[in-house]
This record gives sequence, C-alpha cells and structure tokens, in this order.
Amino acid sequence: MGVLNVTPDSFSDGGRWAGADAAIEHGLHLAAQGADVVDVGGESTRPGATRVTPADERSRVIPVITELARHGVRISVDTLNASTAEAAVAAGASIINDVSGGLADPLMAGVAARSGRTYVAMHWRGHAQEMGSNANYTDVVADVRAELAARVAALTAAGVKRRDVVLDPGLGFAKEAEHDWELLANLAAFDDLGLPVMVGSSRKRFVAAVLSAEASVLSRDLPTAVISVLAAQAGAWAVRVHDVSATRTAFNVLARVAEARRDSTIGDSARSRS
Repeated sequence: MGVLNVTPDSFSDGGRWAGADAAIEHGLHLAAQGADVVDVGGESTRPGATRVTPADERSRVIPVITELARHGVRISVDTLNASTAEAAVAAGASIINDVSGGLADPLMAGVAARSGRTYVAMHWRGHAQEMGSNANYTDVVADVRAELAARVAALTAAGVKRRDVVLDPGLGFAKEAEHDWELLANLAAFDDLGLPVMVGSSRKRFVAAVLSAEASVLSRDLPTAVISVLAAQAGAWAVRVHDVSATRTAFNVLARVAEARRDSTIGDSARSRS
C-alpha cells in the first residue's frame, strides 16, 4: 500500500503532494512502482497535527481519488470521517482505512457496513493532539489485541461483515518506541483473532532508533523495507509505505528466495525417490 498524503503538513514529505495535479501524478507513480493499493489521505495524523474539517478533507482527496480510479488504480481512503469515507467510496475507493477503528466518528461503522468495502480498523486511543499522553499499557501486545477485539465486536454488531475487516496494531499511535518494537516482534499474537493484519511502520519516529542521530526522515525507508519483509514473513495482509520501490524490491528478493527454496525441495524429493 503506497502512501499518498494530500496534505500541506505531512511529517514525511512536507506537503509535496498537497496539490491535486501533483498528487495524481505521484499516485500514478506509486502504482507504476508496484503499489497494489494507493492510500489517499487528506488529514495529517502525525503527533500534534491540527485537525481539518471533513469538508476540507474531501476537497483535497475526492478529485485525486476520482482521477486515480479512472486510471484503474486501486484506492484506499485514509480517513476517520464517515462523510469522507462515503464520498471516497462513491468516487471509486475500494478500501476504507480508518486510523480510529470507528471510534472517532459514530457514523463510520454504518458507512462501512453499507459500502461492503474492505475496512481497516487501526488501534487508536485519541486524536493527534492527545495520543501521546495515552501511551500507557500493562502489556502492550495483550492490551492492543484486546482493544482491537473489542472494536471488531462493535463493528460487526453495527453491521460490518467480519470478512471485510482488516486490523492494524497502530504503530506510532499512542505508542512509545519500545511499544512499537514489541508489537512488531509479536505480530503472531494477533493471529487468533482470525483477521488479516496491516502493518504501517513507514518513516515513523521509532524507526530512527536504528539510524544515526543526524539521519533524515527519508533515511528511514531502508529500515522500513526491512520491517516490511519481516511483516510479510509474519503473514501480514499488507504493509503501508511511502517508498514503494524499496519495499517492492525487498519483496522481490523474498519471492526469489522462496522460489529457490521450493525448487530445492522439489529437487530433494526427486533425488530421494531415485
């Protein structure tokens, strides 16, 4: 899933794609680089970000979604507003990526249920201005798992089909760095929920721990690609990244190794029979 921030205040790209024409061009570029889905967002959710109105959000993303969908790009809308999700689906989005898991807008579950689209429910404990004070856990893996299970129960009770739900542990959202690393190390803990899992680590603050102090935000793309491979090996449904090319290359390596392993297994079987 390639990230397309149609915002002037993104932490990762400084608003480079805030204009519709630039955003459309970049979205097509992400798809050409190998993104299976382009995730279009019109509101920054970085820590401390100022909220925008749903109307402003829609004015940013709907023209971009409409045009990308016209070009055959599979679109996800990154929003926690039901009205934006509904408009995005009408414009051609096939995935609703809600960082609040339906908690920010009580109307979101209804929109998701009526749309029948894939719905990504992320672990969330508050908006950008307040989430830093909510990073308190007894056991972060158990706590996040339990809170996501509760969201699944609430969403399905509201009519969302369980088969349409994807879970996201919410790396960087109301989490300290040690929480993010622990969640990554224990993705298998979410398997018994029986739902696909998406991992979004791209360029987030905790990734800087493996880099030098003076490293830029863009330097986080290499460790992000490594994390993406680890997530894929753990069975993730998708990874959400800014640098699609690096992650696609990493996945190509993973695929070649898997192919070689299969060929080796076939060869061993043939030799044992002979």
